[in-house]
Amino acid sequence: MEFKSLKNIETSFKQIRFFGIVFLVVCTAITAYSVWSSYKFAEAQRQRIYVLDGGKSLMLALSQDLSQNRPVEAREHVRRFHELFFTLSPDKAAIESNINRALFLVDKSAYKYYSDMAEKGYYNRIISGNINQTIAVDSVALDLNTYPYTAVTYARQMIIRASNITQRSLVTRCNLINSVRSDNNPQGFTMEKFEIIENRDLRVLER
Repeated sequence: MEFKSLKNIETSFKQIRFFGIVFLVVCTAITAYSVWSSYKFAEAQRQRIYVLDGGKSLMLALSQDLSQNRPVEAREHVRRFHELFFTLSPDKAAIESNINRALFLVDKSAYKYYSDMAEKGYYNRIISGNINQTIAVDSVALDLNTYPYTAVTYARQMIIRASNITQRSLVTRCNLINSVRSDNNPQGFTMEKFEIIENRDLRVLER
C-alpha cells in the first residue's frame, strides 16, 4: 500500500513538472512575441512625424518620403495647371470649368491673363470658330535650392481648326510656395507670379 502511494506521488510530480515546463514554454513564447511586436511598433513610429495644428488636430506625415516626393509633386502641380488653363474646347461650360479648376492652383497673376484674353474675345472666338486647343508639356525645370521655388515650363500648343492645325511654342515661368493640401489642390503648392515668356507660332499644317 505504501509502495502504491509513493508511485502516485511520483506520477503526480511528473505531471506537475510537465505542466510546469509547458507553462514556462508558453510564457517564453508570449514574452518573445511581445518584445518583437514592441520593437516593430517602435520602428514604425520612428518613420512618422506627428504635427499638432494649434493643439486641436493631429496630422500624420511620413518623414522619409516627404522630401523625396516634393520635386515630383511640384512638377505635377505645374503640369496640371497648364493642362487645365490651356486646354480649350468650343464649349463655354467646359472652358469655365477648366479655368476655375486651374485657378485653385495659382494666385491672381494667372487670372489677369484670363481676364485679358476674355476681354479681347479669345474664348468667344474659340467657341464660334469651333476650335480646339490642346497642350503638351515637354518639361518643367525646377530650382529647389531657394524658396520660393522657381519653375520654367516648356510646352507645345496645338490650335486645331477645321482647315489647319497651328503649332505654337509656349514657355512660362512662375514661383512655387507651399500651401495646404485639399481636393482642389492635392499637391499642396500655389503658383505665384505666373508669366508667359514666349508664345509664338512654329508652323501651320493644312488638313
